[in-house]
Amino acid sequence: MFDDQALNLTQRTRRDSQRNAKKDSSFATLAKHFAFAFNELGHGFLESVYEKAFEIALNAKGLDVRRQIQVPVWFRGHRVGDFVADVLVNQLVLLELKAARALDASHEAQVLNYLRATEIEVGLLFNFGVKPEFRRLAFDNSRKRVNHLNEISIVALLKPND
Repeated sequence: MFDDQALNLTQRTRRDSQRNAKKDSSFATLAKHFAFAFNELGHGFLESVYEKAFEIALNAKGLDVRRQIQVPVWFRGHRVGDFVADVLVNQLVLLELKAARALDASHEAQVLNYLRATEIEVGLLFNFGVKPEFRRLAFDNSRKRVNHLNEISIVALLKPND
């Protein structure tokens, strides 16, 4: 019995570390392309401009990029609202793009709420302000109190790319 449990734990750990490695490499790629986009476009445009530029750059690298993902928020089995995430990359990482003077706590709270309402565990907050800024935020699924995570997947809500 113990050997079976140890084997299952080893397999689960290996699978988790592979997934984490994929997230880490995605983070490096995304941070690099944020820098490229900022250097090329500078600051002062609307968020939608940076969002489209990011989509073009990441698609060119073969990444699956979805924009303006509508995600429902649930309370006790009832849909109580929706939010729209800016970008979802490889169905693993949510991106929230800002074109603000500076990032603040409300921007981070927004990303954390997005993560809490989905099965996505990593969110990146990019600011195309006067000074480029980014934050990496994480919310482990095991800490989430949302009961519907097994019933509704963000992936199931995605519309196929046109």
